[in-house]
Amino acid sequence: EVQLQASGGGLVQAGGSLRLSCAASGFTFDDYAIGWFRQAPGKEREGVSCISSSYGSTYYADSVKGRFTISSDNAKNTVYLQMNSLKPEDTAVYYCAAVVDYSGTFYCHPLGSDYWGQGTQVTVSS
Repeated sequence: EVQLQASGGGLVQAGGSLRLSCAASGFTFDDYAIGWFRQAPGKEREGVSCISSSYGSTYYADSVKGRFTISSDNAKNTVYLQMNSLKPEDTAVYYCAAVVDYSGTFYCHPLGSDYWGQGTQVTVSS
């Protein structure tokens, strides 16, 4: 059974930090990039950051560059998203997903994802 278990969300003040974790199982971890996506109320789901666990290539949305860092622990099949300098506009439900990985190249977009985990709420207060 494919599972992507996201955790680490919560309520934080603007300027604060959170670390999200995504534990993957039930599929070949090395065959996929793992991505973080978010969806705010009334908005479309968007790609935040993705990482190829095999090749180390990463993607960051412009809105999070310099503030968020994605990393992968291949031994644990877990991907982390360290979120610093959080802003109220980062408030959303955050999902992790397995993204098709073409030798380190991937489309960090919901349409490029095969498997999805449940979301974790991130709320940033002003």
